[in-house]
Amino acid sequence: MNDTEHPSSDAPQEPSPTPTPYALIGGDAGLQAVTAKFYALMDTQPNYKELRAVHGPDLGRAQERLYWFLSGWLGGPALYIEKVGHPMLRARHLPFPIGETERDQWVTCMYEAMVLEGIDEATRDHLAPHFYKTADWMRNKPETPAP
Repeated sequence: MNDTEHPSSDAPQEPSPTPTPYALIGGDAGLQAVTAKFYALMDTQPNYKELRAVHGPDLGRAQERLYWFLSGWLGGPALYIEKVGHPMLRARHLPFPIGETERDQWVTCMYEAMVLEGIDEATRDHLAPHFYKTADWMRNKPETPAP
């Protein structure tokens, strides 16, 4: 055997690409499952009632748009941009009263959905502060001071 048949252990190796959060969640199927679980929890669990109240009676459109948005935001296909255009998140959420309660419920519900869908803890913990920062940016109603 000559040296060209087997690469030397000293040969430079290309670094393996870091998987995107989209890939870590399970790609399209994983993201659809997490998004569906998120809306099912919001729709059925009383601890998300304020968040649920911000949405209209039909969650289908919101679920579809969140899935589209998260696809691109997490490093997958830019479905929202392809279908709707620039997300303009804050502007699109201005008609809905979002305060600290709604923000916190959104983040908690998303975390719970990821747990229930089997997303590993490292991925959840990596995404949690990013979800929080984005949800916090959506806040648009003043908080009522505690009595």
